[in-house]
Amino acid sequence: MPASYAYLGPEGTFTEVALRTLPEAATRELVPYVSVQSALDAVRTGEAEAAFVPIENSVEGGITTTLDELVAGAPLMIYREVLLSITFALLARPGTAISDIKTVSAHPAAQPQVRNWLRANLPEALWESAGSNADAARLVQEGRYDAAFAGEFAAARYGLEALETGIHDAENAQTRFVLVGRPARPAAPSGADKTSVVIWQRDDHPGGLRDLLDEFATRGINLMLLQSRPTGAGIGNYCFCVDAEGHISDRRVAEALMGLKRVSLQVRFLGSYPRADVGVDGVRPAFPGTSDEEFMAAADWVAHCQDGRF
Repeated sequence: MPASYAYLGPEGTFTEVALRTLPEAATRELVPYVSVQSALDAVRTGEAEAAFVPIENSVEGGITTTLDELVAGAPLMIYREVLLSITFALLARPGTAISDIKTVSAHPAAQPQVRNWLRANLPEALWESAGSNADAARLVQEGRYDAAFAGEFAAARYGLEALETGIHDAENAQTRFVLVGRPARPAAPSGADKTSVVIWQRDDHPGGLRDLLDEFATRGINLMLLQSRPTGAGIGNYCFCVDAEGHISDRRVAEALMGLKRVSLQVRFLGSYPRADVGVDGVRPAFPGTSDEEFMAAADWVAHCQDGRF
C-alpha cells in the first residue's frame, strides 16, 4: 500500500486542491479527515505519513485551530508550504434561487473573506459554521443548509449549482497550507527558507516581547509571522508563534534560536522549510554583517583574541 497523506476533508476542499500541487502527492494515498485535529493526530499515531492543513490566510491571519495543535499537541514538524489563491462560489441545490437562501455555511475562516458580500447580497441569511468548506457543501446536498461558500470545483462533487462565483472581499486573497510530519532532521537549505518556532516567555515583564524579538533583530532576521496564542494558564498568559526568514543551518538563525533558548521558558522548533512565495517576492538580501561568512569571520576573530593573536 502507498504511504498516505491526511488532509482536511471531505473531498473537494481547497486543502485537497493545494495538496495536489505537490509532486509527491501523486505517489501517496490522499485520505480526507473531518478536522485539522484528526488529520494531525493521524500523523502522531502513525496512521498517516504526513498531514496537509491550512495554517494562515491573508485576510484574517493564522488559522488558530492549526496553530494551537502545533503549540500544545505532541510535537510535529513542518516540511513544506503551499500558497493558494482563494475565491469562493455560492453553491446551492439545483433549482434554488438567491431569494430562497435563509442559511449559509462554510469553514469559520471563510467568513471574514465573504463578510461584505454576504452583508450586501444576503443580509438576512443565518451563518452556520462547518468543519470545512467542502463539508458545508455536503451539508447543503443533504438539505441541512440552503447554500455554502466553497470552491466552484466542489459543485459537481456534491451535485450542487454555483449561483455566484468569484466571491471575495479582498483582492488576491491567499491561504497558506503546510505539510506536517513527525519530527526528523530538517531538509537541507534551499536558499530561500522559513523557520517556524513557538516561544514561551519566562515571565511577564515590561519589554518582554521586545527582548524576544531582539534575538532576531540584532541578527538581521526578518519576521514573516508573529501571532500570540493563549497558553490556557489564565488571562494574560500567551506564547508566540513566529515565522522567520532563513534556515536553522544558517549561522544567524541558529544563533537567534540559541539566544531564545537561553532567555525563554520554552522554545518549540516547528521546522525549517522552503518558502512558497519566492517566485513572487524573491529572496531579500541579508543585512550587512548577517551572512554566514561574516558570522564565521567574527567567530574566528574571537578565537584569535582568546589565543592572544590580535
